[in-house]
Amino acid sequence: MSAKKPNLILFGIDSLRRDHMSGYGYGKLTTPYIDRLASEGVLFEQHFSPSIPTTPAYASMLTGRDVFGTDVVALRHEGPLGGHVKTLAEVLEENGYNTTCVGFTGNPSARGFQTYLNYESWVPDEATGRTPKAENLNDVAIPELERLAADDKPFFLFLRHMDPHSPYLPPQPFDRMFYGRDERDPDNASMEPVYNFRPFGDFLKSWIPEGVTDHEYVSGQYDGSVAYMDICMQSLFTKLTDMGIEDETLVVITADHGETLYEHDCFFDHHGLYDCTLVVPLIFKFPGRVPAGKRVESVSVIADIMPTVLGLLGVAAEETFDGRNLIPLMHGQADSADELSELYITECTWMRKHGWRTKEWKLICALEPDFHGKPAVELYNLIRDPEENDNVADREPEVVEFLRGRMLDYIAKREGQVNRTNPIYTNTNWHGQNKQFTSSEEAYNSLYIGSIVNARSLQAKDKEPKEQEQPQEQEKETVGND
Repeated sequence: MSAKKPNLILFGIDSLRRDHMSGYGYGKLTTPYIDRLASEGVLFEQHFSPSIPTTPAYASMLTGRDVFGTDVVALRHEGPLGGHVKTLAEVLEENGYNTTCVGFTGNPSARGFQTYLNYESWVPDEATGRTPKAENLNDVAIPELERLAADDKPFFLFLRHMDPHSPYLPPQPFDRMFYGRDERDPDNASMEPVYNFRPFGDFLKSWIPEGVTDHEYVSGQYDGSVAYMDICMQSLFTKLTDMGIEDETLVVITADHGETLYEHDCFFDHHGLYDCTLVVPLIFKFPGRVPAGKRVESVSVIADIMPTVLGLLGVAAEETFDGRNLIPLMHGQADSADELSELYITECTWMRKHGWRTKEWKLICALEPDFHGKPAVELYNLIRDPEENDNVADREPEVVEFLRGRMLDYIAKREGQVNRTNPIYTNTNWHGQNKQFTSSEEAYNSLYIGSIVNARSLQAKDKEPKEQEQPQEQEKETVGND
């Protein structure tokens, strides 16, 4: 290893749920290359992103703080990331690193990088109707990797892959890799509720091929997108090896949140505090610094990433973290008293909710009526009902009150520690409409995405859509997607 400090490449893959990765037990071979990379490093089997969606998740990933520490809980966070925290990019720059962010310009959680580069990750190619997102990223990232590696300074390269994020439009042959039936079968009506869900219907129709009737085709496109991204990632790692810097580069693979496909009426998006949105991968590869082929069963969370990265890089920071350094867990040296068994969970995307997750139970409490008309309180037994389809809140009122008490006690403790109100309570303009919903009908009639271009607009706040799109039926206020 050279005399300079180690490099860091952090893959923050948007919308990648770990249970659709073959290395995490999925029955389809979606991530063979990531699986191989994990076999050379450490894989965390129970990694969670407790606060969805994009903005709070990346804020936690890149600061080592939870939502109380960042004060960021909503996709549409108003204002910049607070000056009371330092980002990973800022800390590493102070320690002599060059820093580059690819694919995450304009979001408050991406603060502190020296260089920002973008690539097309939304709009399909006119000739094929497909979006080669990972190849577009490589076209930008590989030259930047060469530039960074040529400098005497170590580097931090943050890559936000968007392949598992809708629209799922992998190029051939990945579009048919996990689906072989007739997606336009007239006897299959499973896409009717998807198209008829007014807030998302037009957006989904704007990229799902016309005439598709089978929801499994769309899920197959998600899996194909993951597989396509996995293959494309190999090009970057081949370059890393050919440049001779693989052994002096820490590689981290993770995601900001998971994805709902056809579950829970949250069609092909990432809202709803169900485990499909909370479960994400976490893999570290650093030859000679982390064990090879290690799988860690203990629960970890997204705030653990920054303190762990700094520990592996040997960079001292004066910051206080809410997350833990996972290095002892990698080497089987962690104290059982440090094990996480309960999580406070929040979402502020298309609904404003929070909850409490234990190994056995999941409590979800709505702070405003949601646009799906779901109950204000949901309770799931994760042992008997791991897919969270049977809401037992009415049958288990004592469990509801016990978990609610645990959650409120935790909130009070964290509010006291940070001397601020829980941001899930204060971010009432989470949808940008300057009101609170009083009914599910109001929420349903107010929230609307539109096209791909409008959905993309909230990814970069300085790039608003050229015009406000409206539903086809009648004029409504429009908000974007994450």
